Amino acid sequence: MNLIKNMVNYKINVITTDELLKYARDFHIQVTRPQAEKIVAYLRGKNLDIFNDQVRTQIIREVAKIAGPDTAKDLNKLFLQLTK
Repeated sequence: MNLIKNMVNYKINVITTDELLKYARDFHIQVTRPQAEKIVAYLRGKNLDIFNDQVRTQIIREVAKIAGPDTAKDLNKLFLQLTK
């Protein structure tokens, strides 16, 4: 299980704008390219752990500021699916 956690966290920490947009389309999350660029800038290189509830909450808050509460809510649902 630890390997899977590391892989998921690694991907979030090195995601590109194009990858984020692809995943957003795949999971029906509305994100524009400028929003995706800001989200990626926030995520990249921070070594975030989405399996930690406090860290995940902080990520969702930041995404809500960037892309709005509806996008953040959809992203949270996706994160919860990934972490269970």
